Amino acid sequence: MKKTIITVVGEDTVGIIAKVCTYLAENNINILNISQTIVDGYFNMMMITDTSMASKKLSVIAEELDAVGKEIGVVIRVQLEDIFTKMHRI
Repeated sequence: MKKTIITVVGEDTVGIIAKVCTYLAENNINILNISQTIVDGYFNMMMITDTSMASKKLSVIAEELDAVGKEIGVVIRVQLEDIFTKMHRI
């Protein structure tokens, strides 16, 4: 399994989850865990995904999700789980 962390942050609008999840499904990326909140009109979502079955490289997925984010007005970041974990250690 190749776990990847995907974060989505921005002003809340209709269809953010649908757009991101549609991209993931179309690219054979499985969502293992998802958490989302809306605080004072700002949307925040974090997903743990399995990209081991994806046909595209992680760098391409990150670029394409960045473009999806720009299209819907949010910032989408993609990181391998081990890099994310190391960056967020206290």
